[in-house]
Amino acid sequence: MTKLSETPVIEDGCLIENSTLGRYTEVQTGTMILNSTLGDYSYAIRFCDIANATIGKFVNIASYVRVGATDHPMHLASQHHMLYRSASYWDDAENWTDFFERRRARRTVVGHDVWIGHMAMVKPEVSVGHGAVIGAGAVVTKDVAPYAIVAGNPARKIRDRHPPAIAERLMALAWWDWDHARLRTALQDFRQLGAEAFLDRYEA
Repeated sequence: MTKLSETPVIEDGCLIENSTLGRYTEVQTGTMILNSTLGDYSYAIRFCDIANATIGKFVNIASYVRVGATDHPMHLASQHHMLYRSASYWDDAENWTDFFERRRARRTVVGHDVWIGHMAMVKPEVSVGHGAVIGAGAVVTKDVAPYAIVAGNPARKIRDRHPPAIAERLMALAWWDWDHARLRTALQDFRQLGAEAFLDRYEA
């Protein structure tokens, strides 16, 4: 197990461009992160593809996940790379910068304490609420409510992770904003208490 610290851990074979990684983050082999932020304590397991996304804190991203999966220009006569990566095909052609700017503007937002299962895909301009769970292989094309569990293609809600009243209390507590020392002090309670008992202990 890699010892994590305030400096992000980035394994071999990763490509990270125009992105910010928070404290205690980990990015495993073969992952690509473009134009994105990865919040404190979040991690991406092997061979993930994250683009144009804002990822919250304590987000658990399983292997082969795509967040902000980009689209092709289906409304045009062709949808091929030659349209926007033109410099790769002709010496006298420039890349289509406006197309890339539009892609970057279509942000995907993932809240705190979210779990994204193996081989799931979250499309551009989708918002995933705090505490949500996205099942393995799901294709998420619409917003996901906080603490909802979704699965399937296209993804649909299966059930709530916690009852709405508990979810509201967890979001108000916002434990993901606690400092590192306070998280350590509460570690045993995180492990042993159910959500409601945890809230009863730590709510002001």
